[in-house]
Amino acid sequence: MADLLVPLYRLPNRVSLEEFSVRRPLACESRSVQAWVEDNFSSSWAGEILPALSRVPSTMFIAVHNATGQLAGFCAWDCTALGFLGPVGTGEGFRRRQVGRTLVLSVLNAMREQGYGYAVVGDAGPAGFFSNAAGAVLIENSKPGIYPEKLL
Repeated sequence: MADLLVPLYRLPNRVSLEEFSVRRPLACESRSVQAWVEDNFSSSWAGEILPALSRVPSTMFIAVHNATGQLAGFCAWDCTALGFLGPVGTGEGFRRRQVGRTLVLSVLNAMREQGYGYAVVGDAGPAGFFSNAAGAVLIENSKPGIYPEKLL
């Protein structure tokens, strides 16, 4: 997988989701968010989001299902490297409902408001998703990127 570049000056409009609240997690929710990420994705992602959860305000957005109060997804930035988006994930039962797209656009808009001109999606798995959601383009010769030899 390669890295992607997102020009923040030409983002598509944000989508509002009526059945979800999209917001930054509170500090008191950090352990719950981290546990949910580990249970639904991986321990490496749960570790990678620690910088996002340690900042005030957090450099992460979460989506909470209004009817159930369940965490539905998350998207973080400035975790492994400044200017990088991710990790990002949507819970299995909430996929294909625009949750991931809404979270990604929320983060990218926050990055633009912080003064970033571009965002990098490092080691992007679903490149088509990021291209469709935010206009991401491939960064040529970006392998192995910032993740060449991770500890497992």
